[in-house]
Amino acid sequence: MKKVIITVSALALALVALAQDKPAAPPATPTAATTTAAVTATNTDPVIITAGTVAIHKSDFETAVKSLPAEYQSYALGPGKKQFADDYLRMKLLAAEGLKNGLDKDADVQKQLTLLRENLVAQEELKRLDSTIAVSDADLKKAYDENKKEYEQVKAKHILIAFKGSPAAPKGKKELTDAEAKAKAETLRAEIVAGKAKFEDVAKKESDDTETGKNGGELGAFSRGQMVPEFEQAAFSAKVGDMTPVVRTQFGYHIIKVEEHSMTPFEQVKPTLEKNVKQKKLRDTLDALKESAKPVYDEAYFAPPPAPPAPKPQVAPAAAPKSEKPAAQKPVKKP
Repeated sequence: MKKVIITVSALALALVALAQDKPAAPPATPTAATTTAAVTATNTDPVIITAGTVAIHKSDFETAVKSLPAEYQSYALGPGKKQFADDYLRMKLLAAEGLKNGLDKDADVQKQLTLLRENLVAQEELKRLDSTIAVSDADLKKAYDENKKEYEQVKAKHILIAFKGSPAAPKGKKELTDAEAKAKAETLRAEIVAGKAKFEDVAKKESDDTETGKNGGELGAFSRGQMVPEFEQAAFSAKVGDMTPVVRTQFGYHIIKVEEHSMTPFEQVKPTLEKNVKQKKLRDTLDALKESAKPVYDEAYFAPPPAPPAPKPQVAPAAAPKSEKPAAQKPVKKP
């Protein structure tokens, strides 16, 4: 739960920063109305944890939970509620001690608080901007028409002849080399083209993709990005009724027969289009905000670091000088 503690700490510090920036309001004179409101607020927002001078209200705890990543929130409000409460309380107690010790006055801490505060406010402003962006049906239709390639579908059949080492290599069957697999695929294709065999029958008998093979090689309809690039390129380039040349992929050699080209219906992709168009409008809004501010960057500071010096060329070591053979000494006769 380290990430949880860090996230909650960030939230708490940001809230402290916000509180520090607020001018102190003059004390109000208590009235019957304000007293009633205070009692109501207490009843609707009870204190759920007390520890020394720290009191945690229900709203504080739930705000902390909302600050967590989505994948943690259900856990923190469910089976991990008590564990998260302990982590949150630990953070609050540490923060209280830090404030007592004047750590909030530290220059580095102040900078971090400012950064956290700005980030929190920026996130809220981003949400506000997002809520103001409208997407019309005309916007969606325009995006659909401009990106028709993305929504094109192909319905096809295939026959796969795997080679040794392929993820689709069949068990209990002789493995073919790359060249053997290609030759077999070429032969089968030629037989189909010559009318000596039907595509579906060959798929059932010979295809190493047994799942589609038993259905005559039927793959169904697929969009761009769903198949490996080589297969996709061949299938989307072929005309209806055509059989592609033999295509090699990491799985083996394919014979592809295209049955239909179609478009994913507009209504089916409308939710995705709406999300994409809205994101683009939001990006455009943020870009416009930056451009209107006319930013000026310190080019010297942001310049790319200089390239490291090129390594010095290695010089081959000089050959050691040949040592001269000492002159042979004549034997000295003993007296």
